[in-house]
Amino acid sequence: MRRIKQLGFLRLALGQDRKAVAEDGRILHLFRNRIELKKSYSSALEEIQQLKDRVKQQEGATARVQELLQGLEARLAEPDSAYPALVFYQLRELWNLGRSLLQQFVGELEAQKIERERKSYFAQFNRQQFGRRQTVEAECMNAEAAASGARARVNEQLRLLAGLQRFWHYFHRRTVSRALHAANIQALLAEQALSEARAARDQLDGEQPNFTGLSLEARRVINLAAVAYGQVLCDRLARTGLMEATRAVSSRREPAAGEYGNRQKCERLMNDIQRARLLLERRSDALPQIQARTEALRRIAQYRNATDTVPEAEGLASAAADEASRVLSEDCWDIYRVLLR
Repeated sequence: MRRIKQLGFLRLALGQDRKAVAEDGRILHLFRNRIELKKSYSSALEEIQQLKDRVKQQEGATARVQELLQGLEARLAEPDSAYPALVFYQLRELWNLGRSLLQQFVGELEAQKIERERKSYFAQFNRQQFGRRQTVEAECMNAEAAASGARARVNEQLRLLAGLQRFWHYFHRRTVSRALHAANIQALLAEQALSEARAARDQLDGEQPNFTGLSLEARRVINLAAVAYGQVLCDRLARTGLMEATRAVSSRREPAAGEYGNRQKCERLMNDIQRARLLLERRSDALPQIQARTEALRRIAQYRNATDTVPEAEGLASAAADEASRVLSEDCWDIYRVLLR
């Protein structure tokens, strides 16, 4: 009876231990969930703070734009400041026109060069594939012929061995067995060579042309042509007398008070700007000038390293007068944004 009671107490103690372990597991699970919730909450707070910072930045940018618009409206509302403002923004647009002409020119040259080099690459790839295919096909045919011959020799030795069943053929059968063994080895080698030849042919069939883009030399040529075109635009604008004024407004956001004179002077300047615009957009006689300047720049261009695509500005600026170009050294037309890297 005493032992039965002891067993009951033991069973009760084991039951309580199991309940305690289960309760500890639930508590541990709750703590883990609490930690994960804290992490998620912290991440959400950080994300909210980042979004608030972005909203503040955007509000600041919007406020600055509104301030500029209000200033522009105030200037345009007054006759004394309206005409200088018109001149200022037309000069800025003239500078942007030069950059857009350069971007269009570089884009056209890049498309032409890419098409030409892609065609050349595919033609070279096809020529190489044709020569390699002939070699691989010839190796496959030779391997197939060798494997067929080896299988025929094995079959011949098997046929001879099948006819040597008498006891007096003992020594002859040993000779044929050795020949059969050698033929089997040759057949295995021939099958292996055939498998390798077929794998080479399959690999050749799976190869695809991979044109990676313009070559280094093509990008250098395009950049030199862009510098030459930029110099042509500078020379044309210099003939109108607006080059310095156009360059001056490129780094400013608004005109100074009374910068361009009264209404009559501003109107004359706006007429000059329109004529300069037409002169910059004229491309009928630009191509020969660009080609001549590009050849001159190619003779004097120097690069910092073997992979650089933009020539050194100092070398171009310090050359002879008929070959020099200050487009890079003065960053005319924001040309560094246009050049290819």
